[in-house]
Amino acid sequence: MKSLLATALSAALVLASSQLALSADQIRILAPTWLGFAPVHIASDLGCFTAKGLDVSIKFEDDLTNVMAAMARGDIEMQMRSVGEYQGRPRDASTPGIIIGTIDESVGGDGVITDDTVKSVADLKGKVVAAEPNIPSRLLLQMELKQAGLSLKDLQIKDIATADTGAVFVDPSIAAIATYEPFMSQALKASTRPGARMLISSKDHRGIIIDAIIARNDDFKANPDKYARFLGCIYEAVDFIKAEPAKFADMASKHFGLTPAEVTDIVNSSLSYTTLSESQAYMGKPGEKGTLHGIFDTVMELNLENGAADNKLVAADQIDNSAINNIPAK
Repeated sequence: MKSLLATALSAALVLASSQLALSADQIRILAPTWLGFAPVHIASDLGCFTAKGLDVSIKFEDDLTNVMAAMARGDIEMQMRSVGEYQGRPRDASTPGIIIGTIDESVGGDGVITDDTVKSVADLKGKVVAAEPNIPSRLLLQMELKQAGLSLKDLQIKDIATADTGAVFVDPSIAAIATYEPFMSQALKASTRPGARMLISSKDHRGIIIDAIIARNDDFKANPDKYARFLGCIYEAVDFIKAEPAKFADMASKHFGLTPAEVTDIVNSSLSYTTLSESQAYMGKPGEKGTLHGIFDTVMELNLENGAADNKLVAADQIDNSAINNIPAK
């Protein structure tokens, strides 16, 4: 009898568990291989998503066109990208995706690397510069070139995958590479090129490269509470990261194929995770604009100028601050 009761109890628990999994609100995410998005992994490891009835999964995907196609098909509910990348072609006003929060700011994690044959950005005129299309460091390069009276058209741009930064940097015919971490530091550390160094860094252009949390419009509209709970977990994870940096480094290293020391070095020198209050300032109070709206417009003009975007998007139509101002209390 006890055996039968135990079996029945076990079956009931399995059924209840499966029903809970089926009823959990799903959020499937695609994002680049960038430590700025680590709060998603940390929130998951801490059990926050499960506790709030969320079934969250995240996979790395650096190719923006693949991500946009997945969102258009309904294969994912969310992506995470810099505001500049979000605006890139072929996005227009009808393309799925709405910015509902911020997660980090690049403060050194994006840049342009070169060697001692290039003394300043002006020396890149007519030379080959490698970069993945529409990544944040292209905006940095564009801004620096503009100050020198040049534009991206004055360079020979070679399209590459950012993950190949190290291999491409071996080629001396490549004068510079616009890239981001961890590939940037890895390439510099492994390089034998004389004077290999960073020429341009996002730390010198604060407030331009902001990473956004982007939801699929139809699902966000139908399930606003789901996204408010998700955002709550993200900012709880950010608080944990700031309070327990050593534990965070150990946890994040397993997801990004880095050592804890590498995680610490990259985070300390490259990015700043946005807290709830900081993200709310970026997004704005209900019915009002935040600082992100102005950043959006500035970056939009840069993207139109350099040909990374074809359509001028209106910040107010692309940013929704309702969920971030309705995060449930802990």
